[in-house]
Amino acid sequence: MITLYDAARCPYCARVRIALAEKGIAYEPVEIDLSNRPAWLYEKNPAGRVPVLEEDTLVLPESVVIMEYLDERYPEPALLPADPAARAIERLRVLRFDEELGRDYYAFRRGDDNALLDRLRAFDAPRYGFAAIAYLPWILRARDMLGVELPSHVAEWLEEASEHPAVREEIDVLAAL
Repeated sequence: MITLYDAARCPYCARVRIALAEKGIAYEPVEIDLSNRPAWLYEKNPAGRVPVLEEDTLVLPESVVIMEYLDERYPEPALLPADPAARAIERLRVLRFDEELGRDYYAFRRGDDNALLDRLRAFDAPRYGFAAIAYLPWILRARDMLGVELPSHVAEWLEEASEHPAVREEIDVLAAL
């Protein structure tokens, strides 16, 4: 059985929840209070961050690493494309997340900068799969928690992604916060 050390409000955890749901993998969630992290969490991840996935003796932190593990361990349905070059492009897109969206999202959330709106206008939305799942939690949170009016092409992309039950589940998680 898989255990996911999780926090509903954490977009990094959301990546993993969406991937697990997309693959139909059952898991036991353990909710972590991010404002009062238990000491034992640091034994599972010295950084004290979630998500952390535990399966048998494997303890694995970091959302992207967990997503790659899940895609290799449970290959159907595949989140990464079969073609090695296309897989590399998806991974590169996720590697560049901070440059493409993350930094501007967090600056906007802190009230430091309004570059998020420009970033979203220029956002080249990936097809649904590994990279899309990696970006979706921030787009959803920008819209649903920060009240950002998404540019039409991003709103349309999100609407299409929301046809996936795994994404709808995450929308429900956000609605409950």
